[in-house]
Amino acid sequence: MTRQADKGIAFRALHERSGVFVIPNPWDVGSARLLQGLGFEALATTSAGFANTLGRLDGQTRLEEKLAHCHALAAATDIPISADFENGFAHEPEAIAVNLMRVAEAGVVGASIEDFTRDEARPIYDFALAVERVQAAAEAARKLGFPFTLTARAENLLHGVRDMDDTVHRLQAFAAAGADVVYAPGLRTLEQVEQVTRAVDKPVNVLAPMVRGATVATLAKAGAKRLSLGGALANAALAAAIRAGKELRESGGFGWLASLVPGTEIAQLIGDGGVAARRD
Repeated sequence: MTRQADKGIAFRALHERSGVFVIPNPWDVGSARLLQGLGFEALATTSAGFANTLGRLDGQTRLEEKLAHCHALAAATDIPISADFENGFAHEPEAIAVNLMRVAEAGVVGASIEDFTRDEARPIYDFALAVERVQAAAEAARKLGFPFTLTARAENLLHGVRDMDDTVHRLQAFAAAGADVVYAPGLRTLEQVEQVTRAVDKPVNVLAPMVRGATVATLAKAGAKRLSLGGALANAALAAAIRAGKELRESGGFGWLASLVPGTEIAQLIGDGGVAARRD
């Protein structure tokens, strides 16, 4: 059995065991190694966090860059990684299937596909096409020869369509079309989370930072299986850099040094590869 297949089996098992699990979102190889070192069992890429490392905004990454990013993270870690594969970098179902195979070849063992078109004038794919895209991705995933966990995302709540009935309808259809996990990142209350988890028979991913005041325990009680963080961790890292930069520019102070983590702790979390890099 290949190393990727082992990761695929382990990732699928996380969704089948009882309870909830947290799948944080690294934005580069170093953050992926740190999160693995902290003991997380799986990771998911963040489109926003990765785009920021390139000096761009979310949605401005090209397919080849995404594939290289996924390959780098998968090769650098020993735990399962799922790709935030945005809208699959294509519109037509046939092209979605091809791109799904390509991201799997990069070493990840899961991917999410959105129904967001990238066109704010008409942001959400028509229902029938959105379902066909998920079905094409699911059929491609089943040809891989190892468990590949496909997540289907309903993005309407993030793009002006404040319709929970439509959200649930789409998630139910995505589940029926072959998605292994469903995900509506625009859920903002525990009541909305419960509405979704009651309505679908597949594991539900929740974007935890969007649900104000929630905890892992309350989200688990609401029925969530998987909790992701989106770009929140990457944003937290940028926020620390911004605060330090502002202090330097505005007062010439170095108070931000008090919150630094010892290099030895970083080296321990990153592992041997990090130690070797630090010595160079």
